[in-house]
Amino acid sequence: MTYHARHVTGWVGWVWFAGMLMIVAGLFNVISGLYAVIHSDLYVRTAQRLLLFNVSGWGWLHLAFGIVLLLAGIAVCVGQTWARVVAAVLVMLNAITQLTWIGVNPWWSLTVIAIDVLVLYALIVHGGEARDLTA
Repeated sequence: MTYHARHVTGWVGWVWFAGMLMIVAGLFNVISGLYAVIHSDLYVRTAQRLLLFNVSGWGWLHLAFGIVLLLAGIAVCVGQTWARVVAAVLVMLNAITQLTWIGVNPWWSLTVIAIDVLVLYALIVHGGEARDLTA
């Protein structure tokens, strides 16, 4: 019986941290999306539109995206290899959508963008270590 030693550093915690931050960012999007759908009249609007949709339309988009981001974060936490690639793409898309939302809710968007940067760093630089640990 042969055992292969796996090289895993303390940085693997960053990947799990990224998964947890994705869950938090997903929850932030769900909360923000629900709030925009339910109380769209409380957001500041310009000519009844925010880019292509009204505020309620962006709320639905953020709600759906938040749910997908939440599920991908859970998959990253349990060590799914495919989830790291999907998560990196979703986190980049999340940062871009937050830039479009920044005119409506700047502090919230900046917070979510900062979380997205931390998540991308952990997934890209140290993602392979999580795969090695769970395999």
